[in-house]
Amino acid sequence: MEHHGESGEKAQFRSMTEGTQEDWSLIAHDYVGFASGLPDRVMAHLNLLNGDFGGFPIDRLTHSLQTATRAHRDGRGESYVVMALLHDIGDTLGTFNHPDIAAAILHPFVSEEEHWICKNHGAFQGYYYFHYLGIDRNVREKHRDNPYFEACAEFCEKYDQAAFDPDYDTLPLSFFEPMLRRVMARPRNDMALKAMEATGAKYSVPA
Repeated sequence: MEHHGESGEKAQFRSMTEGTQEDWSLIAHDYVGFASGLPDRVMAHLNLLNGDFGGFPIDRLTHSLQTATRAHRDGRGESYVVMALLHDIGDTLGTFNHPDIAAAILHPFVSEEEHWICKNHGAFQGYYYFHYLGIDRNVREKHRDNPYFEACAEFCEKYDQAAFDPDYDTLPLSFFEPMLRRVMARPRNDMALKAMEATGAKYSVPA
């Protein structure tokens, strides 16, 4: 995988109390360059889901693609579709809390509602199967008073729980890659990035 923005130079401090303007300008420059490679790393991690079935009718990558495909064909906006694409990306490292992983990745780039849907979809998806595992299927009801309750329930009903069909005409990852890059082109509100750019480092995501 390509590493963006590494100049080869290194800061000289041994503890942050020794840091200088020169050190932090160097770090800022490399940080902005590294951040621009985020879509590449996300794409690579999505591909780790390829061939991982976990007993499901289709592998986890196909499920992610099918969820995004269904949302796209239903006329959802790009950030929503990218949320649908990435909603299970945490399955590999966040085996016990995968929605938190996906939500953390998406947080800088999506709306508050889309972030909440992603973060809480696990409890809402459970409505369709928790009772088979001896768990209360209505655990989502603890969120009933949240203004995004119905939006999350709709995401699971229309796109997530329905996306396990081996015969569905699922769009390939290459279709969604430009969309993902556009959504991740710049955080909506990132104080650190703005501070880094103040040093003259320019943030951009390769198309």
